[in-house]
Amino acid sequence: MYDAFLARENNKKLKSPKIVFSPLTRRRLHNFKENRRGFWSFWIFLILFILTLFAELIANDSPLLIHYKGSLYFPVFKVYPETQFGGDFHTEAEYREKDVQDLIEKSGGWILWPPVRYSYQTVNFSLKTPAPSPPSSENILGTDDQARDVLARVIYGFRISVFFGLSLTLASAVLGIIAGALQGYFGGWTDLLFQRFIEIWSGLPRLFLLIILASIIEPNFWILLGLLLLFEWMSLEGVVRAEFLRTRNFDYVRAARALGVSNISIMRRHILPNAMTSALTFLPFILIGSITALTSLDFLGFGLPPGSPSLGELLSQGKSNIQAPWLGLTAFVVLGLMLSLLVFIGEAIRDAFDPRKTLE
Repeated sequence: MYDAFLARENNKKLKSPKIVFSPLTRRRLHNFKENRRGFWSFWIFLILFILTLFAELIANDSPLLIHYKGSLYFPVFKVYPETQFGGDFHTEAEYREKDVQDLIEKSGGWILWPPVRYSYQTVNFSLKTPAPSPPSSENILGTDDQARDVLARVIYGFRISVFFGLSLTLASAVLGIIAGALQGYFGGWTDLLFQRFIEIWSGLPRLFLLIILASIIEPNFWILLGLLLLFEWMSLEGVVRAEFLRTRNFDYVRAARALGVSNISIMRRHILPNAMTSALTFLPFILIGSITALTSLDFLGFGLPPGSPSLGELLSQGKSNIQAPWLGLTAFVVLGLMLSLLVFIGEAIRDAFDPRKTLE
């Protein structure tokens, strides 16, 4: 019986999937963890980003759950008319109104609210002081000049800033890698003409062009992403081009070409992995530039549509309302924390891919 038990245990071990890292990957993970500042910054940033992904469950003017006459309702996911709770109006119930709350509570029901009872566009009509009002027990970080809760707008603004930065970084990385690979691999006239175009294109005053285009076209998330992508793709082009120029005449590349392997296969399988090593170290810093670009446009009033949760718009409000220092300080602290964490993560990634650091 003991032998049968051991056989079953060994079969379980064989069936269970095991992740086996190569020595190079283990060395990179070790170097990343050794940079304690970058390692902990990565986890802090990841936790903050995951929390903001569920912003609707953290900051919302609709309850998470309502128990009314033996039934459960989820206003945060579904719209219910006021008549559903015994009211007079067929429009969506205003759950922050005392009359609606009394209708639910008098019938023996109860309301489960999110931690912050405001969404990013919710106006607090019960302020005791004119907007912008200072921090209080109801509005922990105060309100802006339109009586909207600052904490709620920071939570939503953090999410949209990171989403925008990640989208722009990934899109620009794909275009930059493709452009740099074509230049570096084929060289000659392809490289010469592409470089002259990049020199002219990079010399254009991008901020003025973005302002002009944003004033002609009503900007939104995707239009801003496309406008910034017109210039941001050049961030990785030079690094990838240099790596392809260096690698294209290596012996294993020339051997693959002599064996009849297609150019696309050589670029993808033999050269691109080497180029990605240097390209990956730049991605966190491109992400920083993308977030900063969105914040700058929002600060100048040429960014996201009015009313959108934006850290740049909060900075602009702090500039316009110097009598309300909590606006500028909140935006400064959030942006400073976000960008500092990304810088530390970038330094850790750079150390992870540094070939001079070996695994002890």
